[in-house]
Amino acid sequence: MKKNGNGISIQQATQRSGTFYAIGLNYKKADAEIRGYFSVDETAQVAILKAAKSQVIDGLVVISTCNRTELYGFASHPYQLIKLLCEHTHGTVSEFEKVAYIHKNREAVSHLFKVGTGLDSQILGDFEIISQLRIGFKRSKKLGLMNAFMERLGNAVIQASKRIKNETDISSGATSVSFAAVQYILARVPYVSEKNILLFGTGKIGRNTCENLVKHTKNEHITVINRTKVKAEAIAGKFNLVVKEYANIQSEIAQSDILFVATGAQKPTISKELLHLKKPLLIVDLSIPKNVAENVKENELVTLVHLDELSQVTDQTLAHRASQVPLAEQIITEIETEFNTWAQHRSFAPTIKALKTKLSEIKESEIDNQRKKLSDFNEDQAEIISNRIIQKITTHFANHLKDTNISTEESVELIKKVFQLENNPS
Repeated sequence: MKKNGNGISIQQATQRSGTFYAIGLNYKKADAEIRGYFSVDETAQVAILKAAKSQVIDGLVVISTCNRTELYGFASHPYQLIKLLCEHTHGTVSEFEKVAYIHKNREAVSHLFKVGTGLDSQILGDFEIISQLRIGFKRSKKLGLMNAFMERLGNAVIQASKRIKNETDISSGATSVSFAAVQYILARVPYVSEKNILLFGTGKIGRNTCENLVKHTKNEHITVINRTKVKAEAIAGKFNLVVKEYANIQSEIAQSDILFVATGAQKPTISKELLHLKKPLLIVDLSIPKNVAENVKENELVTLVHLDELSQVTDQTLAHRASQVPLAEQIITEIETEFNTWAQHRSFAPTIKALKTKLSEIKESEIDNQRKKLSDFNEDQAEIISNRIIQKITTHFANHLKDTNISTEESVELIKKVFQLENNPS
């Protein structure tokens, strides 16, 4: 098998039977509804990992955010990973295939670097994804699905993310969907500081939205509601906001001018039945799957905006971030190249070690033979010379295998055949 642009050496580097794949879908081709079908909450992620382990899949990480759902792992065929995803979500294989992407080996590695550093985010420079990646890698490690290859890759992506954050302005200004949501209302709602704003849901996006609302709107009429009141009080206390009981949500919506929904439920939490309006209401749905039912638009006083529309917000901050992409790409190239070099070297290290062992066995046999034949045989000198020759031979082979223009896999197999090495040298 010849080495191709996907980097066969990465597959070898794992010392496993599978190929490294990245399969998934994101905001570029899949709308919010389709992304909702394939959304994977924490329980489902654990279920996918446990199912993978039972199928002896070696190495798997699951990522699911409002903008994407992805699986990174080893398999003999990508369908193994696709099947796992579809079995634990509401999506089908045919729906997945219409909007999905599949990357393998080096392409999969490159994709993970772009995702983890915010270059593939719906809003350029959104670094919230790196925390999701950290959690995903930790979860896989805890369940025994993190091999050396993936652990090293995860650390490399985190390193790239840190450097880009520290050495470029790609994350300058406020970031993320929550920032875009606030920018949206600032651009379209006059006298926003005087409007009644209701935030329903206090997950991560809800908390970030709170912070951006307080920071950018100067509004003192923000109310927070959550099914678990204690969580709402924790957020409200930090920003000095009002908390209301979940039982009062209907009346609170009626009094609001803007409703942010960030509840993170699997089904809509807001529908037309809750709306008894006497004035216009702007609803901003920040959830995947959508947490606001489409039927709210049957109420003529409602304007509904989903997070997909928020990504179209453009301002000077985002323009400046775009100018920083070349710098970010330089950092990624540097760290990604280091990782690929490590992976390539790791792929043939066992073979070089086995070759050295084989040559040492030949040396010992020949020295023993000469010791018996020659009465004045200088064993110490022969040992020194033989060891130096072995070192030079193995170094020549190692340098040959480092050459990116040759097929590492073919060369390794040839070395094994010529020197009669074991198939899996240790």
